Amino acid sequence: MSIFMGFPFVGFDGFTVRLAEKVVTDENQSIGTKSCSNARLPLIALCPSPMSSSSSAPASFSPPEVWPLSARWFLVLGAISACTSVVFSAAFAHLPVFAGGVPTAVQTALSQQQFHSLGLLFTGLALRVCGATRWLQAAGWLMLVGLLLFSFNLYARHVLAWDALRALVPWGGMAWIVAWLALAVGCWRAGRGFKFKN
Repeated sequence: MSIFMGFPFVGFDGFTVRLAEKVVTDENQSIGTKSCSNARLPLIALCPSPMSSSSSAPASFSPPEVWPLSARWFLVLGAISACTSVVFSAAFAHLPVFAGGVPTAVQTALSQQQFHSLGLLFTGLALRVCGATRWLQAAGWLMLVGLLLFSFNLYARHVLAWDALRALVPWGGMAWIVAWLALAVGCWRAGRGFKFKN
């Protein structure tokens, strides 16, 4: 805190709050203000601080400047998958084929789709922060493969009575397992390269 014209002022975020001095003019006895700029403000004036804000800036994390294409794809596909899971959940409750109740397999497919949609979103954010590493990209693609082979395969089986790819359902679950392991390895390896700058 410093003293300016007999009044204290405090600097914050590159600006200085100064209590302006009240001046009584000789001509009309009106009250005016003085500030560091030409604009007249009542009682207080916001003025640029003479101190450079860069010298006092706190340490901050700096991710890569350019978003990897895979990060954008996984974020978009994860959001679309989450949206369709909500649509499917509402639609299945009203389909005539499920008049007796939604099968347990379809409910499992829906819950897994919602969960791994969030996984896709997290993978996209990890690619944004850590960069487009092979482990993180593999995690995202494996989650997409799992959605197709597990959730959408079960939808086709129970809604459309299309059972041609029934044997691939377990492979969808396996793809998800490997995807989460790849995501863990990718985050661990990328985490060693995090740097903070002042």
